[in-house]
Amino acid sequence: MVKKILIADDEETIRKTVKECLKSDRYEMFEAADGNSTLRMARELKPDLIILDLMLPDKWGYAVCEEIKADPETQGIRVIFLTGRKSSPSQRLGELKGGDDYLVKPFTPAELRSKVRKLLEQE
Repeated sequence: MVKKILIADDEETIRKTVKECLKSDRYEMFEAADGNSTLRMARELKPDLIILDLMLPDKWGYAVCEEIKADPETQGIRVIFLTGRKSSPSQRLGELKGGDDYLVKPFTPAELRSKVRKLLEQE
């Protein structure tokens, strides 16, 4: 069965870069540009993984993740935070809000693929 990934970032170039990095692994990929769209699509699509930017225009990524993990219908979705924030407190907060992993921009394609594969193989 093909795994579904939702890429949530307000920057189109980042969404395209993530898709390009993962295209050889043949995932079904979807895009969202803000927090509310991410939540709606998470409920509708039930992706296996969300790659989630922290700074979305309408809602913090932490809040989006918290809502996803609090909803019984979406709580099993894995979340990788994708952010320019490198600090340990930011990473720790991501864990506290339910994030499964944390990737700092700029990232390498190998880093992204490794984290995605690791989380999707845990199912």
